[in-house]
Formats: sequence, structure tokens, C-alpha cells
Amino acid sequence: MFDDNVIHQISSAARAAGLEPSLLLAIADIESAGNVFALVNGRKEPLIRFEGHYFDRRLNEQDRALARAKGLASPVAGAIANPPSQQQRWRMLEQAAAIDAKAAYESTSWGLGQVMGAHWQMLGFVGIESLVAEARSGAQGQARLMVLYIEKTGLADALRAHDWETFARGYNGPGFRRNDYDARIAAAYHYYADSAASGGTPAPRAPLLRRGSKGEAVAELQRRLATLGYGSGADGMYGPATAKMVMRFQTDHGLAADGIAGPRTMDALEKALAPGGLLKRLWTRLRDWLK
Repeated sequence: MFDDNVIHQISSAARAAGLEPSLLLAIADIESAGNVFALVNGRKEPLIRFEGHYFDRRLNEQDRALARAKGLASPVAGAIANPPSQQQRWRMLEQAAAIDAKAAYESTSWGLGQVMGAHWQMLGFVGIESLVAEARSGAQGQARLMVLYIEKTGLADALRAHDWETFARGYNGPGFRRNDYDARIAAAYHYYADSAASGGTPAPRAPLLRRGSKGEAVAELQRRLATLGYGSGADGMYGPATAKMVMRFQTDHGLAADGIAGPRTMDALEKALAPGGLLKRLWTRLRDWLK
């Protein structure tokens, strides 16, 4: 989760670009999982991801052979796995840079928005080194880099319009639905917007529950839905039946029926389960039965 200083820096970059801060905070949150820096060799560095297939096609024949031999390059996307820790990823980047620094930095995604270095020219930088310097300058520099990418790729209007699907397709790629990217961005936006509206510091956010989720949190969701007449069992498995019940609940309560139990759906459940909400639902059922 972002601390107050990081929230302020991201918000400042958003306002400078004429964007609602909650929009940029949402993207940064999903892209970085709420982490801004990693401590590498005693210095706070931006989070990175090295793409070996990018690196492969940016090298001359001799350097490509060397990089492949060292396990740093491959013509196949995803064949070069990123190490789990950022410290290891920075070591991998250093090894790649020793072969060809420009190609290595271009083949890396940088910072809060995970912007690819290869876009440096499109984003208006004089060279890849300038983009890297911006990413390494701090949270606000990373946020500015993210804003530049959103503007230059024509995604700002979709973001301002809360057209999550269009934004997700442009920012995350055509496979965005595989990881519910649009729904996650929407939920994160509502989280930050609601926190801003209440004037408070965002509290730790509960994870979204969706198809494939399992455990006690899912079982509790199922029990709450069953109390309200949506389903009847609680097996702790978020499968098609649970998604269907969530969508029914969302439709009945004026929410986007995406089948994902995010903050707004959970809040609506809390209100529906309050004494007044249960009485209202019983009265609605009785009225419908009497018709």
C-alpha cells in the first residue's frame, strides 16, 4: 500500500496532467501492487521487469549469441524468466547492460506504470538514459513517466471517461481479460475515490474475490449471499455458480454486473445485511408475491 508521501507525489503528477488523482493512483496500485521502490545496493530503485525477447531483437549477431549463451536473451517471449526478487532482476539488467546498455534499458519496463524503455523516443526523451533517470528520480518521476505514456498512446480520454475496458486493452494489451485488468483498475479507482471523498487516508484494501478464488473469504461471501437469497451453499470455491449469484446481486443493487466481489459489492452486501436492508428485501419479496 502507498504511504501518504507517495500518494501525494502521484496525485501531484496527475493534477499537473489534468487527471483525477484517483485514476493515476489506481493504475499505479495495480501495476506495482502498492510497492514503489526496492532497496538495491543501498539505493532505492524503481521496480523493473526485464524482457529477454525484446533484448534479443535489439542486439547484433555477435552480442545476441553471447546474450543467449548467458541466458539473457531469447526470440521467444517469456522464455527468459524474471527472478522473483528485484535485487536479482537488477543484477540481470546489469549483466545485460554489460553486453549492450542501450538495448538492455530499452528491454526493461520501469517503475509504477511499468513503462517499457523502448518507448523513450515516442515519449519525448532525448535518449533512453533520460527515461531511466526519470524513473530513478523518485515516485513523482515514475508517475510522470506513466502519465506521458497514457497521453502519448491516446488513452487519457478513455481513462477520464472511466472506460475501463478501452483503457485496459490499450495499456495492458488484448489479453487484459485473462487477469481481470479492467475490473481491478475500476475497483482500485473506486477505492481511492471513496477514500478521497471521505477525506481519509486509504485503509488496507481487501483483495478482490473472483472466479478461481478460494478459502474462508469466499465461504463468507457465499454465506452472506445465501442469507439474502442468492444461492444456498458455502463451499469456499468461487466458481461459475458463485459468479452468477454475485452478478444477480450486483444487478439488483445497481452495480456493474461483472461477477467480481470488489469494495463496492462488499459495501452493498453490508448495507443489504443491515436490519433495514433485510426488512426492505422481505417487503420487496412479499410485494412481488402479492402481484
